[in-house]
Amino acid sequence: MNNLSSATEFYLLGFPGSQELHHILFAIFFFSYSVTLVGNTVIIVIVCVDKRLQSPMYFFLGHLSASEILITTIIVPMMLWGLLLPGMQTISLAACATQLFLYLAVATTEFALLGAMAVDRYVAVCNPLRYNVIMNSRTCIWVVIVSWTFGFLSEIWPVYATFQFTFCKSNLLDHFFCDRGQLFKLSCDDTLFTEFVLFLMAIVIIIGSLAPTVISYTYIICTILRMPTASGQRKAFSTCASHFTVVVIMYGSCLFIHVKPKLTQAAEYNKIVSLLISVLTPFLNPFIFTLRNDKVKEALWDLMKCCNQLFKG
Repeated sequence: MNNLSSATEFYLLGFPGSQELHHILFAIFFFSYSVTLVGNTVIIVIVCVDKRLQSPMYFFLGHLSASEILITTIIVPMMLWGLLLPGMQTISLAACATQLFLYLAVATTEFALLGAMAVDRYVAVCNPLRYNVIMNSRTCIWVVIVSWTFGFLSEIWPVYATFQFTFCKSNLLDHFFCDRGQLFKLSCDDTLFTEFVLFLMAIVIIIGSLAPTVISYTYIICTILRMPTASGQRKAFSTCASHFTVVVIMYGSCLFIHVKPKLTQAAEYNKIVSLLISVLTPFLNPFIFTLRNDKVKEALWDLMKCCNQLFKG
């Protein structure tokens, strides 16, 4: 086994099908990526400049939008390049490790931010009189720093361990990015123990960040049901609906793809779920958080009027 050489570059097989199908997929994903960049950037801008959005919920939303931009930018440009070019997309071993690390780190950060947003909604609904005391600016800043730091530090060893194996079976990755499960398929070494450890880490990270969300929403639902008026219930629920929708999409996708002992599952399922995480959720994020939020819609409308006046002037 020691005489076998490890691959120094990989070929991404991407999506099957004809060149015409690839052009259609390119148009769809390019549109989605463009809307994702513009929509999430607008959210970050209005959160930073509009005084009506200077609250913890929108502070976390700004960072969530930043993570959505990053996670889709890590994956989609290379995927689009592969759809345009005939044949297979080449990626070096170092670039593959970097892409996998950034993807997992930003995704882990996003889980932490979603957990923090759930706790924020719990305090707002269940303990509104102490909201400004508990969720003060210092607390929010520290929560964001810890989320980003934890996301990046927690993925150093998993990625390092993945690339300690010898990839000598082939250098063809049946995916549109450097997926860890497909990398294990190419290894000539025994990956079972490492896969099991990574499985346990996935449980700790995903379930660990999901737990405060579940607990928070349990208390939120109980509090909403005890409210005397229907209008009060609707108002309380509307402040949580957007976050809850993103939680369902993100955790549902990641639980399906990551929290299982065998990471080398069928490539077709991996591709579909990876698209949900890296394309669909970042694309939907601006719509989910603006269509049901009057403050964001007002801030967006004011920004559009301001831009219109600048162009006229």
